[in-house]
Formats: sequence, C-alpha cells, structure tokens
Amino acid sequence: MREIQLSRPAATVATIVVRDGAFLLVEEETRAGVRLNQPAGHLEAGETLVDAAVRETLEETGYRVAPTALVGIYRWQAPETGATFLRFAFSGEVVAHDPQRVLDDGIVRALWLTYDELIVRQGIHRSPLVLRCVDDYRAGLRRPLDLITEM
Repeated sequence: MREIQLSRPAATVATIVVRDGAFLLVEEETRAGVRLNQPAGHLEAGETLVDAAVRETLEETGYRVAPTALVGIYRWQAPETGATFLRFAFSGEVVAHDPQRVLDDGIVRALWLTYDELIVRQGIHRSPLVLRCVDDYRAGLRRPLDLITEM
C-alpha cells in the first residue's frame, strides 16, 4: 500500500468559457491517461490570478479570454497522491482565437462540449472540480473580480 504524502496546497486557476451553449475544455495527457479539464494550471510567481487564468487558457487552447467573474474557490485533495489544490475558477469570454498556436505539452486538443456531452464523459474528468465548477457556473454563481485583492 502506497503512503499518501500531504503537502501544502498548490494554487491553481481554471476558466469556464461558454460559446453557443458549449463549454471550452481540454483533453490532456495525465498519468491516468487522457482526461478532460477546463483550461487550468498553476499560478506562477509574480502573476495575478486573473493573469494566470488568461495565460493558461491561451497556452492550452489558443483562445484569448477576458475574465468576467470569479465563479468560486475550491479546495480538493487528490485521493491517489494526497496533493491538495486550491482552485480559483473564473468565467470568461473569448476575445480572439489563434488556431495555429502550438498548445502546451500534454494538451491533446481543445474542444467545445455541451453540458450533456460533459456529463456523458464524467468518467474521464481530471477531477470532480471539472463538473462542480460548471454546475456552479450554470447555477449563476458569479462574484466580481474586485473581490480578489492582490498586493
């Protein structure tokens, strides 16, 4: 039996983007195989949370977005490793797309899925946060971006 190592939470960002009733997602290579996730990733040193969400979305999908609201803040602990993640999920709108952009290593492709298509693929979600963030977005949860204070 593998011992789970607990660690400090990793700060991550994710973006919920909707176009014509479909959600922007990525298929990404993981240790468990190809999984579905929102455009998401780790906060880098010197970067604001909003800037990180814009950067990660562009790097993983080729879409430049303008964040519009904070959907929620989520803490999740991966049962396999004990790693803890603190996710800041933003809603955003597409402002441009570069279909020729080379996507981050590990990203198979960006795709648009309806809610029903997302539910059918629930078994390959990267974490339970994928559906939870979408459900919160669909429930109308939106907080103003100025709720976040960064110094």
